[in-house]
Amino acid sequence: MAWDRELRRVHDRLREALSVTRQAVAAGEPAEPATRDLLLFCHGFCAALTAHHDGEDRDLFAAIAEQHPELHETLYYLRQDHSMIAHLLSGLKAAVARSASPAELDRHLEGLAAIMESHFRYEERQLLSVLETLSLDADPDDVLGPL
Repeated sequence: MAWDRELRRVHDRLREALSVTRQAVAAGEPAEPATRDLLLFCHGFCAALTAHHDGEDRDLFAAIAEQHPELHETLYYLRQDHSMIAHLLSGLKAAVARSASPAELDRHLEGLAAIMESHFRYEERQLLSVLETLSLDADPDDVLGPL
């Protein structure tokens, strides 16, 4: 299993899911509350990103920590990012649930996109070379999310 390729694949799909969600928000009328399609996009994106980070925290980072203890600090920062992103996702879910305006939803998505992209780039810079040779016998969908 080439975990580096799997991580890149999932990151690309999450980027795409966020882009589709942002397009759904942009397609709404300026004062129109969240539509059923937008609710589905937001729910699907939030669930996929949460599953990705949960799997990393539970399985991937544990294997990296065991095989590469020198990356302890990097893994700590990545877990902090996961916590911050979870907080931002909660804000997005609350905004969608109260049928916030497209402008407010886009502000939530814009902030989430900035943090998510920064996190993905840092994670890739720090971990891709380690993931090329990581020994982890697990299903990629369980570890990185079902994307």
